[in-house]
Amino acid sequence: MGQENYTFSSDFILLGLFSSSQASLVFFSCLFVIFITSITENALMILLIRGDSRLQTPMYFLLSHLSFMDILHISNIVPKMITDFLSGSRTISFVGCGFQIFLSLTLLGGECLLLAAMSYDRYAAICHPLRYPVLLKDAVSRLMAAGAWLVGTLNSIVHTAYALHFPFCHSRAIDHFFCEVPAMLKLSCVDTSHYERGVYVSGIIFLLLPFSMISVSYVQILHTVFQMKSSEAQKKSLSTCSFHMVVVIMYYGPFIFTYMRPKSYHTPGQDKFLAVFYTILTPMLNPIIYSFRNKDVIAAARNMFQSIFLNKK
Repeated sequence: MGQENYTFSSDFILLGLFSSSQASLVFFSCLFVIFITSITENALMILLIRGDSRLQTPMYFLLSHLSFMDILHISNIVPKMITDFLSGSRTISFVGCGFQIFLSLTLLGGECLLLAAMSYDRYAAICHPLRYPVLLKDAVSRLMAAGAWLVGTLNSIVHTAYALHFPFCHSRAIDHFFCEVPAMLKLSCVDTSHYERGVYVSGIIFLLLPFSMISVSYVQILHTVFQMKSSEAQKKSLSTCSFHMVVVIMYYGPFIFTYMRPKSYHTPGQDKFLAVFYTILTPMLNPIIYSFRNKDVIAAARNMFQSIFLNKK
């Protein structure tokens, strides 16, 4: 009867990341802490950028959009996981599933393009400091941010419409913790190879090309850094680049591995493990790596907290 319910109901069943074991309570606690930390960090980053004149630069403008994307992305997935864990109900409506796919693909695609734009900003600032005000005008940074949102949204509309139009004539139990396209394709009873080729093309545009651009940008940055005479400047730049590349690899690596493999090579456990990196961990790590290690951000945060406490007195 359970299998028949999955087949004829319009709802999907999210099997989730947790099982009903004691270990799942530990995972749930960690997930809750990560969610609260991520929302707090990214919201604080947006407030600091908007409130401090020293952070009114193209780099921080792009970072504010990255923080907003991360807030939306983790909020699109984790609250549903928490609700399902607490209530014991794992159902999600067809519309709810479609919305999760749409928002997730919009933000994932937009963030891929935005990270590439941010790498270009760093390349222009370090490799061409005198031309930086010309290369990265306010209008250019706004155009890059708007382009990331727009192109990500258009791509998401196409893939969401295609993914949901396939007939699901077997179990509607999605072996994942959110509605993700590769996991849903495994439920379809028709040949999806033609659509998978479309996913592969999108992967080239949104994953391989931006990742290649980021890699080239940082190679150029490192080349410029090694020509600096100051060893202190070299150490600082190398440290920054290293942390940035670790986060980029953590984001793009699992993302590429998930979306650019044939359906037959996917396993539920592997897909769920990889998805944790680009849906849950990177939204928490991005503010730390890109922002809170920066002296201007630290100074802005100190000024904000001092003004708050002084006003209270």
